[in-house]
Amino acid sequence: MKNRIVRAVAGVFILISILLAVYVNINWLWFTAFVGANLLQSSFSKWCLLEDILAKFGIKD
Repeated sequence: MKNRIVRAVAGVFILISILLAVYVNINWLWFTAFVGANLLQSSFSKWCLLEDILAKFGIKD
């Protein structure tokens, strides 16, 4: 369950930041890069802050 939530949140953040880049300011693409970099580092380190936050809220795998 946590995995699906993490993927959904990352997808929503990316879509929102792309919309903000198109309609507000191109610098919102830095947020897209930040989300992508966090996804990449979590694939190597096997650690994700959002998973820790979800665990504190009692959401199980």
